[in-house]
Amino acid sequence: MSASFRSPPASPWWTPSVHADRRPALIMRNRIEAALRGYLAGHDFLMVDPPGLQRSPGNEVHLHAFATTTIGNDGVGHPYYLHTSPEFSMKKLLAAGETRIASLGHVWRNRERGALHHPEFTMLEWYRAGAPYEAVMEDCIAMIRLAAQTAGTTAFRWKGRDCDPQAEPERLSVAEAFVRYAGIDLLATIGTDGATDSAALAGQMKAAGIAVPAELDWSYLFTLILTERVEPHLGSGRITILDRYPAAEAALARRAADDDRVAERFEVYASGIELANGFGELTDPAEQRARFLAEMAEKERLYNERYPLDEDFLAALAVMPPASGIAMGFDRLVMLATGATRIEQVVWVPVAEAGA
Repeated sequence: MSASFRSPPASPWWTPSVHADRRPALIMRNRIEAALRGYLAGHDFLMVDPPGLQRSPGNEVHLHAFATTTIGNDGVGHPYYLHTSPEFSMKKLLAAGETRIASLGHVWRNRERGALHHPEFTMLEWYRAGAPYEAVMEDCIAMIRLAAQTAGTTAFRWKGRDCDPQAEPERLSVAEAFVRYAGIDLLATIGTDGATDSAALAGQMKAAGIAVPAELDWSYLFTLILTERVEPHLGSGRITILDRYPAAEAALARRAADDDRVAERFEVYASGIELANGFGELTDPAEQRARFLAEMAEKERLYNERYPLDEDFLAALAVMPPASGIAMGFDRLVMLATGATRIEQVVWVPVAEAGA
């Protein structure tokens, strides 16, 4: 048989000795899931089950989907995708009249594999109609603490960074974090209308002693500074709520009432790990369409691909009530609660790696 057709070796995860090592963490995963479901039920959330198969997987520049084809009774194929988040489906339910909903299920993201990334993973996502985004912040902190208590964990640890989940969280704006950890005045590179200035950000990077890459796109520079200079400090000692993202980095969030340069988007960190991403939800369909089109234009420029818009979702936004929502990486939370060092240690049957 030609080497090009040789089957890859078997994954080790099913072997009894390896499974025995992982089993305590997997059992704890189930207990944490039960505890979080109990929290949600106790706060009157209705568990819903959004479909994974979608016409649009999401319209953010750096999210990559798995594509497939549906074939109808007429034999004609149509492109579909596995969703990167249940967000579109859940907001349709809010538009339909549901007011407090949650989903715990699988999502898929391509081009992502590593200690903290798995191509198929479990996301806990929930929404509160008519509530400010601080409400889902409070839910998130409560469930992180509940996971730690369920596992008997008094401190999270990742790469030498400890975090006490029971301590009072730190709430820090992105602008404050950039000044503190990178020496950069981020808001000075954003116009009053939210427009970004790549040259201004590159100039601040040089002044702060940060190497400027050839790619001078503002979003790229922002992400570079965030990942290299800011994120390693977040969630050290206590949970960090990184709040008020630049509007250009919050395609699905409404702008802050007091400053059009930033939006009601936040992320929650523990021990340097991003656990959750939340919003005060944007409900203006015209603005959402414009943002999606801009995101897809940038995606095409960077990756030579773009995804269709979900017209059904955009129509639903017109009748969706004001709401707050958040998505949490359930597997990552289980990792921190159990002391796992790779996401595969807390996934019941990991996806076999290509060529492994």
